[in-house]
Amino acid sequence: MHILITGAAGMIGRKLTARLVVDRGLNGEPIEKLTLLDVVAPERPASFSDRTKARTGDLTDPGVAAKAVSERPAAIFHLAGVVSGEAELDFEKGYRVNLDGTRALLEAIRNVGDGYRPRVVFTSSIAVFGAPFPHATPDDFHLTPLTSYGAQKAMCEAMLSDYTRKGFVEGVGIRLPTVAVRPGKPNRAASGFFSGIVREPLNGEEAVLPVAETVVHTHASPRTAVNFLIHAAGLPRDMIEPRINLSMPGVCCTVAEQIAALRRVAGDKVAARIRREPDELVARIVAGWPQRFDPQRALALGFRAESTFDEIVRVHIEDDRGGSFVG
Repeated sequence: MHILITGAAGMIGRKLTARLVVDRGLNGEPIEKLTLLDVVAPERPASFSDRTKARTGDLTDPGVAAKAVSERPAAIFHLAGVVSGEAELDFEKGYRVNLDGTRALLEAIRNVGDGYRPRVVFTSSIAVFGAPFPHATPDDFHLTPLTSYGAQKAMCEAMLSDYTRKGFVEGVGIRLPTVAVRPGKPNRAASGFFSGIVREPLNGEEAVLPVAETVVHTHASPRTAVNFLIHAAGLPRDMIEPRINLSMPGVCCTVAEQIAALRRVAGDKVAARIRREPDELVARIVAGWPQRFDPQRALALGFRAESTFDEIVRVHIEDDRGGSFVG
């Protein structure tokens, strides 16, 4: 099997690559070739370097998407994109990368023709939904995004559905809850503080909380996000089509409950490193996102997430901190 990952240098892309290399296969089928694509050079895994090709390029540049699919990868994980806060602040860049990049990829696949029909797993977002919300947002709730990022993801979902309906791809759109705890440096995602208020304190650093502790949100760990992607790649078509875009399960909790989980796992001294500093833009963006989900379809299809935020904190310590933290 040949697998292509776009956005492979990003956090989820790196973790997905590492998981595929460890498994040396995807849903029971051995990997013969792995192609990693991003605007910055993805790192080739040393233990799989003979089967891995790393490419640098922007899908919106002429020829990049066509070259990426020219060898007909059987599975494509489309992770490339601009995050929520950046897409809101840079309107042109958000549409170019998120919308135009996705269309360029889908068009490149269509133009290969000759019966080529890869499985395309697309990382969408809960931002495709918009307020006012019911108590728990169902999978088929209407798409009325209240941010540019959400609008771009909703448009990509519609395109993926149409290209699937026309027989050009076998698409699956995965609406990820907020992925926490993200390792490394903060990015420009409006949801970044959900990770920051755990990651920085565990690293002995102060973290800024820009919203009220009463804010409710749904989370899944990076480990679980990778599991979602791998599981989606193996779903039989007749189980998901024609409604191919799915809301994933996760841990629903308040910010206060996040902090309480951090305190239980790491202690009072660590939790005390969080400083409250309201940010109106972040608060406005987050207020436009759904809080709770009713992911009945995803659960019926076998998708699973953590059951408590304590588990998410522990996953971060195990996977990204070598099992330790700064107390």
